[in-house]
Amino acid sequence: MYKLLLRPIFFSFDPEKIHHFTFSLVKFTSKIPGFKSLYRSLFVIEDKKLERQLFGLTFKNPVGLAAGFDKNAVLYNELANFGFGFIEIGTVTPKGQAGNPKKRLFRLKDDKGIINRMGFNNDGLEAAIIQLKKNKGNLIIGGNIGKNTNTKPEDYTKDYLECFNALHPYVDYFVLNVSCPNVGSHAKLNDKDYLEELIGAVQKANNTFNKQKPILLKIAPDLNNNQLDEIIDLVKQTHLDGVIASNTSTDRTGLKVTNERLEEIGNGGLSGQPIKEKSTQVIKYLSEKSNKAFPIIGVGGIHSAKDALEKLDAGADLVQIYTGFIYEGPSLIKSINKAIINN
Repeated sequence: MYKLLLRPIFFSFDPEKIHHFTFSLVKFTSKIPGFKSLYRSLFVIEDKKLERQLFGLTFKNPVGLAAGFDKNAVLYNELANFGFGFIEIGTVTPKGQAGNPKKRLFRLKDDKGIINRMGFNNDGLEAAIIQLKKNKGNLIIGGNIGKNTNTKPEDYTKDYLECFNALHPYVDYFVLNVSCPNVGSHAKLNDKDYLEELIGAVQKANNTFNKQKPILLKIAPDLNNNQLDEIIDLVKQTHLDGVIASNTSTDRTGLKVTNERLEEIGNGGLSGQPIKEKSTQVIKYLSEKSNKAFPIIGVGGIHSAKDALEKLDAGADLVQIYTGFIYEGPSLIKSINKAIINN
């Protein structure tokens, strides 16, 4: 029903406006008696074969929603009824910020992709905490954290620590987002020495809590093998809990969309089917080269159960969807979980 009826309607509107509309729609329908049960009956599969033990956490199933969809943690309780095993909120920054000027979100329909340059638009830390206090405990919540755009380089770590300390009681794991191509002044965040400093500072803060939370690093799909070797060394040196591979890409190779349209769209991070192979190769390299030394969450171009299984076969322990969720609808989650049971 989604692909035949709803998607053509949704795709006839501006992507950012329809995103907010669908949030309101899901929120509204979830309050109607019987709809929560209807959603769960349509999309949720509960099976012990799907459970995964990772980072000391028990995931009901290995299919999650990637960061960027529910930035401000306003819909995770409702989205739990669509069959996800975990949801990652954010990216959250200490202060709310508008992000980059609109228009900043573009569909590449023929490529089954999206280009965005949102720029960490979010309502800020306090707003996220207000929403997270409403957690009904239906699934694992990840907290994806970043820095404010206007923060000076010498204060980057302070931003991450502010988010980490404040969100610590409300999320189950953390993701340090250092690889988003849509936020200015990111050069320092890609420097290995600085990453060691940042991870060390966050781990030190983590040790001040009675219960430590897993900390993961989200990396770009555009890294070469030497850079991936550095990531493996970094994880080993810092004892980081895991890696999310991968973020959006700045590469435009092999797209069906015209060069004229790409020039019209401008810069931004590419997600969806066009980055499927690239992200899978990153997962495979990290897994094999490290001898599966750390957990990997695979994300990028998952539009079918087959795509998800490819990520898992490449070495991912869990997977996340975002663009595939928009293109294929909530039935994608169920089809992936079914395929995992039958694999």
